Amino acid sequence: MKQNNLKTCWHDGRTVLNGWLSIASAFSAEIMAEQGYDSLTIDLQHGFVGYEQATHMLQAMRASGVAPMVRVPWLEPGIIMKALDAGAWGIICPMVNTAEQARTLVSCVRYPPGGSRSFGPTRVSFSAGQDYGQHADEQVVCFAMIETAEALENLEAIVATPGLDGVYIGPADLTLGLTGRKYRTGFDRTEPEIVDAIKHILHTAHRAGKKAGLHNGSAAYAAKAAEWGFDLVTLSNDVQLLRSAAAASVQQFRELNGVGSQSRQYAQPGGY
Repeated sequence: MKQNNLKTCWHDGRTVLNGWLSIASAFSAEIMAEQGYDSLTIDLQHGFVGYEQATHMLQAMRASGVAPMVRVPWLEPGIIMKALDAGAWGIICPMVNTAEQARTLVSCVRYPPGGSRSFGPTRVSFSAGQDYGQHADEQVVCFAMIETAEALENLEAIVATPGLDGVYIGPADLTLGLTGRKYRTGFDRTEPEIVDAIKHILHTAHRAGKKAGLHNGSAAYAAKAAEWGFDLVTLSNDVQLLRSAAAASVQQFRELNGVGSQSRQYAQPGGY
């Protein structure tokens, strides 16, 4: 079986740089896979991506060597197992709030006797190797998302779960869960109480021998998270990268053309 690039990075002492795919396009996934990320995550929770589309995206990423992961919509055995059979090298599961839920997640990811995953590696036996069944539990990574006050309260029990590789922080939902609408929504938190919570999750995971990942909106914040000790940092996503690049090019043209922020001028009928 091929080696999971995530584990190779960690073995070499490097922070994994993860990208995020929310657009249902094999071509855009292929483009992102060639940009130097260590891993890419297909978002089935909030992204505009279905299972068949995700499979095409996994196929498109194969040639790059990037480690493909999937954020599943919820803690549901069927989609977790199908994502793995399609070729995901890692699962990120949202809203894991208790140790019991963490155990259920691990059970869906691991084959017996460590779990209850059903055997049927339809595609992944081709993309990862014919001996996938013998080595999958050693190579596939399993992340539980910590996003709520309940999860924070149960954090030590969650990270103590055998077979769980790490925890992944969704800072937008974590902020909502801890403070309601007190602060803006989004990533790259600067509020002391939220930063303290993020660092608490990081250190608690490390004390238990687990990895910790953080979703970021900017390269500067991702670099800061890596300095804090995060093992995986996600940098933006394809939607935001497309939006920001398009907006920047339009703004540059408007400024060079002397239009600035004025309204677009449309040709009148007969003026073509």
